Amino acid sequence: MVYALHVTNLHKSYATVHAVNGVSFEVERGEIFGLLGPNGAGKTTTIRIIMDILKPDAGEVRVLNTTPEKARARVGYLPEERGLYPNQRVLDVLVYLAELKGRPRRWARQRAEELLARVELSEWAKAKVRELSRGMQQKVQFIASIIHDPDLCIFDEPFQGLDPVNVQLVKAIMRELQAQGKTIVLSTHQMNQVEALCNRIALINQGRLVLYGDLVQIKHDYSPNIVTVKAATPLPSLEGVVRVRSRDSHHVLELASGVSPQSVLEQLVAAHVPVQSFAVETLPLEDIFVRVVKGT
Repeated sequence: MVYALHVTNLHKSYATVHAVNGVSFEVERGEIFGLLGPNGAGKTTTIRIIMDILKPDAGEVRVLNTTPEKARARVGYLPEERGLYPNQRVLDVLVYLAELKGRPRRWARQRAEELLARVELSEWAKAKVRELSRGMQQKVQFIASIIHDPDLCIFDEPFQGLDPVNVQLVKAIMRELQAQGKTIVLSTHQMNQVEALCNRIALINQGRLVLYGDLVQIKHDYSPNIVTVKAATPLPSLEGVVRVRSRDSHHVLELASGVSPQSVLEQLVAAHVPVQSFAVETLPLEDIFVRVVKGT
């Protein structure tokens, strides 16, 4: 497996606060990885260490198989705290930021024009940043983080201030970046967007890594042992089912511990029940997030 990011036993303290306490995770090249946590959990500190904005007290970070300092020009960062030059023209800001990352001016201008067209802001290229709406500024901030064509993109709350249409647009661009082989670390409180985009996640709480791995497996591990069945006839008695709640043709089956949904489906088929739908229930990621953070 080739990794874009290795974080190993990371520690960072501020006075008496241990903001990051032994955090370790890996991000595979070409994936969209969710880095999550409630406010004050240590997530932003971790990101700033990855970006070489802060130095860790202990532990190691490898970015694109080198140090954060050496990888800086190959990383794009959209911080939660926005920072554009309000009195400068949009196109000039983007070209300037690309030049700071080592890109030549002609290349940067062409790239900026292409990206502005992609986010439907071409007609605002010569406007001053302060003349744009909040949503427009957010789109400019987003493309500013990828203007230099980075290999690793770190997006902290990228959907902030965007309407549903532009949320879909930004998500589409993220998928395009992934298709190009780019790696994305996504940090957001919008759990539905994490579920839509990420295959793996890490959840930090109180400075510690409390959840890490494949999102499908995590949802399976934290979901109740329940299946829903829609059938045209009443259900027979089923082995391993401890409770049934029925309403018309919809049935909610609570399974005993260790009973697989597959075994229930096999029983229904063997009994010739005309099953119209069969689904294993999973908790939304937001519910899992709350459960883990609150310790319930």
